[in-house]
This record gives sequence, C-alpha cells and structure tokens, in this order.
Amino acid sequence: MKYISEYRDADLVAQYLEEIRHTVTRPWTIMEVCGGQTHSLVKNGILNLLPPEVQMVHGPGCPVCVTPLNLIDKAVYLAEEKGVILCSYGDMIRVPGSKRSLLESKARGADVRILYSPLEAVKIAQENPDREVVFFAVGFETTAPANALSVIHAQRAGVPNYSILASHVLVPPAIEAVMNDPDSNIQGFLAAGHVCAIMGIDEYYPLVDRYKIPIVVTGFEPVDLVQGILMTVRQLEKGEHYLENQYSRVVKPEGNPEAQKVIQRIFTIADREWRGIGVIPMSGYEVRPEYVAYDANIKFNVNIEKAAESAECIAGLVLKGIKKPQECPQFGRGCTPQMPLGAPMVSSEGACAAYHHFSQAMEEVSA
Repeated sequence: MKYISEYRDADLVAQYLEEIRHTVTRPWTIMEVCGGQTHSLVKNGILNLLPPEVQMVHGPGCPVCVTPLNLIDKAVYLAEEKGVILCSYGDMIRVPGSKRSLLESKARGADVRILYSPLEAVKIAQENPDREVVFFAVGFETTAPANALSVIHAQRAGVPNYSILASHVLVPPAIEAVMNDPDSNIQGFLAAGHVCAIMGIDEYYPLVDRYKIPIVVTGFEPVDLVQGILMTVRQLEKGEHYLENQYSRVVKPEGNPEAQKVIQRIFTIADREWRGIGVIPMSGYEVRPEYVAYDANIKFNVNIEKAAESAECIAGLVLKGIKKPQECPQFGRGCTPQMPLGAPMVSSEGACAAYHHFSQAMEEVSA
C-alpha cells in the first residue's frame, strides 16, 4: 500500500538506527510532541532499539490528556443536569472528572453517545428538535476544521439546538511552554505531522530561532520516526538548529489554506488551561462571538467550581516530559486503564496508556 507499507520497512528502520549509532557521540534528549508518535515509538519497540545516548521523552501532544478537569465536569453537568444529548469521541468518555467520567454518567442514565464525526451530532440534532445536542469538541489544530464545519453546517441548515463544548489546544505554544519550564532539558523536537498538514510549518521558525533547537516534522510510521530522530541528532551533533520536514509527502509548507480559513471563521485564539500544566497564553481556540449561539459554554451559562487534580497523579510531569510513565508510583497499581487516575492512562494517545498496553513488548525487545 503506497505510503504505508514502505514506511514500515524493517530493513530501512535498521539502516537508520545504525546511522544514528554511528552519528551520536554524546547524550541528547529529544521530545516527540504528539501522542500518536509516542504510541508508535512504544508499540514498535523503537525506544529500546535506540542507542542509550538518545533519550526520547513524551510531550503534551495528546488533546484528550490535556483537557482540563473542569471541562470534563462541565460535560458531565450538561449530560446529567441539563439533559442534553452529549456527543463525544470515544476517548473522552473514559477520562475521569473530579467526581466521575462521562462513561459513568452514561451508566447513570445520561444520554452520552460516541461518534466518529461532529457532523453526526448535527444530524442527531436535526432528528431530535426537542433536545439540545452538544458535541465535545476536543483536539489540536488537526480536528478543528471538522468541528468548525459542524457549526457552519448547523447554521446553514437552521439547526438551533446544536452547540459545541470547545477544548481545542495549539501545538506551538505548548512547545514554548515546555522550553520555558525550568525543569525542562529538551534539546530537540519531533513536531506532529498531521498538525502541520493543516497549519503548515511557518509557526515553528520563530521557536527554532528563539530557543536554538532543531525541530523536525515527522509522520507516525517507524521509518518516519527513526529518520526524524536521525535528522535531529545530525543537527545536534553539528551544533546546528533549523526546521526540517521529514513528512514532506503529506506536509506542505503552507499547510491547508482552505482548512485554515474554516478554523479562522469559527474560532479565535485565546488563553487555554491545560490539564496538569496550567494556563498557557494564547494556546487554544474559542468560538467567535458571532457564533455564540453554538458555544455550549455560553449557551448554558455553565459555571462549575474548579476541583483539584489527584495528588497521586503525576500526569503534568509526564506531559511536560519531566517524568516517564513508569516513574509514577501509581503506574499499573493505583492507576490502570480500567481505573485511571489521569487522562494519559485512558487516551489512545496517552503516554501512560502506551507504556501499559505495550509494556510486555518493550520488555521482550529489551531482553
């Protein structure tokens, strides 16, 4: 299959790994930003095949993981107290709130539905004109166009009982926040290819210049990742820092201008709270005032008192790349996919979930 099978070529992966071993002369710490990259690195055993000098740490690139506790509580409130049909992607419903998850709300009788597209939620609203329908719009820049289109579609179709609970976060400000953290020791980044496919790569040049770090945009297959790591190590060893695009088969420098227009039509950039990290200035999307009728947060005037995170969960340190999942005392004990303390253990892009699901494979590779 073109552009998939050839990027899973074991011989090519081995070749790039050998080049990394021959290139590296000192320790380097590289962060892969996206949870999809993390899962591929763990699932394919790449972390164990890299030379010990190359340390990969896992970043905040899991939108489900960084959705703040308060927003989960708002979704639960809308489903239980306001009686809305609460629609969401599958990952979100298992993320724990301060009292319970959306899955637990569903078990208690709330109308919570798992969908694959926000346009399905608009259709549900059309079919249930006497019910309010809210789509939990979570994601990075990648999913923002589809969520924005759902608002446009609802407006054009004259569907007044549809709205979105927006929780969109942006990657470049997250990289900046990681670099500004005094405990961070990141020396290079693998940027998320799917985000850049939408937004282009221009936002990363200022980060490269300001922090003097290499940033390499990569895909998600094994060949993509080891080639991206090699490209990063080459820059680090030469004392260089610039932006490279390993994922050029998908990512164009300008991104997708039409998708960007849709995002800009519906959303505006604002400060956003990140679970386990805190507020990052100008790091998220909010619904524009002219589309306030489709903003669930405003429409229902939801005011939920903020609750404290679990003192036992170190998700924030994991998301900032300061700790690895297995360094958490609760990993696999008090925190499992069945009974999670934090979102990284339940999201399909969460680092803790990756380590938990593929721990045996990692051990076998290490052995």
